[in-house]
Amino acid sequence: MTEKAKRVGFLLTDQSSMICFSSAIEPLRSANRMSGQHLYDWNILTPNGLSIQASNGISILPDMMLAEAACLDILFVCGGIGTDKIKDEHLLAELRRIVHHGTEIGALSTGAFILAAAGLLNGYRCTIHWEGAISLKESYPEVVFTGSIFEIDRSRYTCAGGTSAIDLLLHIIGKEHGDKLAYDISLQFMHDRIRNHSDKQQVVRKLQLAAKSQKLLTIVEIMEQNIEEPLSPDELAAMVGVSIRQVERLFRQHTGRSPARYYMEMRLEHARLLLLQTSMSITEIYIASGFSTHSHFAKSYREYYGISPSRERKPVYS
Repeated sequence: MTEKAKRVGFLLTDQSSMICFSSAIEPLRSANRMSGQHLYDWNILTPNGLSIQASNGISILPDMMLAEAACLDILFVCGGIGTDKIKDEHLLAELRRIVHHGTEIGALSTGAFILAAAGLLNGYRCTIHWEGAISLKESYPEVVFTGSIFEIDRSRYTCAGGTSAIDLLLHIIGKEHGDKLAYDISLQFMHDRIRNHSDKQQVVRKLQLAAKSQKLLTIVEIMEQNIEEPLSPDELAAMVGVSIRQVERLFRQHTGRSPARYYMEMRLEHARLLLLQTSMSITEIYIASGFSTHSHFAKSYREYYGISPSRERKPVYS
């Protein structure tokens, strides 16, 4: 018996990001083509059924208005320029109704502002494009913002925008139809690596730190410049002209970590990128990431990522 195709909706608002929208819809098209099966259907919706103009000036005619959508398995709200200003109560109520009737919901780029305004992200992990990160955190403290490339938390799906929508949709496809199909699609798109929620938006980290403490940002930038040969707490403190006690306080207050732990996580993230993006040996990678022994590196990596460095490098297909 042929499995029923999953029905996906894309809700577009004026000035929606075209690159994010197309990056989300193309993996579905390719999944159907490359599997030789009708795995996904999709519809384009707008709040009122009228055409919208994307941020690049292209007009898009929808299939239907939001209120006419029925039996969607998942609905993505596509954001773009000015999405944070949308406070249409009718739209927000319609989204709550759709979720109440069992549709999973997601947001692409700044579409997270609309879901947050509707109360649909309260208590959920989410992400958003870095330009809207600080505003989202301040406006909606009930939302758990992570700064990742994308997030999947129960029935909520969010991504940071741009090509991160490809990664989000490929993870959905991989979960539903196997990692091999997702990997084949990524190759078709010349998408070198399928990123996951462990991949962070580096710009977000810098913005958040700058908003909290310029001295803290300076210390972190020094850490970034000294990955292979990590500096001691004494050296870090001396370079920014503060005491070790002040350094400890800054990190505890604004990151919830000790300076040593923050530095360790930074080095592990650096190692992960080398594992995934280069052909360097694991020995070369742990040395380049400031570790003196393979055993210490492997143990720290597994504790942080839940997987060994060697397993991280080998994709597993179902």
